[in-house]
Amino acid sequence: MNEIERQAYLRAMGIDVWVPRVDGTRDSGLGTRETIAASVTETLTAATAQSKAPSDRPETRPFRDEAPRSFSRPAEILHSEGQNPGCDVRLNHPPSPESRVSSPADTDVAQLDWNALEQRVAGCTLCGLQETRTQTVFGVGSHTADWLFVGEAPGRDEDAQGEPFVGRAGQLLNNMLRALGLSREQVFIANVLKCRPPKNRDPKPIEAACCEPYLKRQIALLRPKIIIALGRIAAQNLLRTDTPIGKMRGHQYVYADTGIPLLVTYHPAYLLRSPLEKRKAWEDLLRAKKLVQSA
Repeated sequence: MNEIERQAYLRAMGIDVWVPRVDGTRDSGLGTRETIAASVTETLTAATAQSKAPSDRPETRPFRDEAPRSFSRPAEILHSEGQNPGCDVRLNHPPSPESRVSSPADTDVAQLDWNALEQRVAGCTLCGLQETRTQTVFGVGSHTADWLFVGEAPGRDEDAQGEPFVGRAGQLLNNMLRALGLSREQVFIANVLKCRPPKNRDPKPIEAACCEPYLKRQIALLRPKIIIALGRIAAQNLLRTDTPIGKMRGHQYVYADTGIPLLVTYHPAYLLRSPLEKRKAWEDLLRAKKLVQSA
């Protein structure tokens, strides 16, 4: 930077510029005061014009001048007693792409027949579990069954085969059915979730809410005489409660506003780990059998 440019920038910053005193005949190498002042003015004018000229660079603003950014907050899923929340997600801020969820209510799930419902489930992408699933697990059994068994979610074997309760827990459930004089083909077996959660973790509330219209439609189409909730998670989702399973066992409930009796018992996977509890589960099934016979 030469001396004239340096003095121009100093003036631009509000710093007084010292100019050596010279007479009108001698040349100090910088020129007279008038010459230097003119050069400084010319430089400042050029610099100002350049700063106002259009630029190909995008306009930027200091971070401190930016308006406060709004961050998405967790979705609050609102459940009303006896009502279907669908996937009623209320957000206090615009949702991020990760939290944006469509509502199954918009798809008229309640109007679908068995085939259309299964196709809708197979193509469902509402809660994001399609990213990790192998396939959906719709349910299996008779469409005219008196008994409906509901578990929590597919596991690894179910995800691979597309059918609920096919692993060791499924074998135990088959044995329990045979003890009642039933076969797998005579009942209907489903889950709260239609997709396997990663690493078999518990279903998230938003996942259960998005799958609930599918299960409700299955129940409406099936119209069973009894619903058996297999395990804590299934029972708490069906009954909208956080009551421990030990306190729910032995009581008779009604599912939503359908009038269908619902009983709670242990999940077959739990019975494999705690075989001494099989007696209690058998008592639950016998009670359910009496309800079906008296219906």
